[in-house]
Amino acid sequence: MDPICSSKGCRNDATWELHWNNPKLHTPERRKIWLACDEHRASLSAFLEARGFLRETVART
Repeated sequence: MDPICSSKGCRNDATWELHWNNPKLHTPERRKIWLACDEHRASLSAFLEARGFLRETVART
């Protein structure tokens, strides 16, 4: 099964990994990962950035 986008209701193949953590809950080195398609990368990134959670965006290979 191919990884799919984490955006609600999206079934597109994931082409990006959004690495994030919530500093109130996670240790600094811990990373959680949301997957994103090209269409939803910006909106998912904006959601995480607005909360100060986004740490890195990486293209899936």
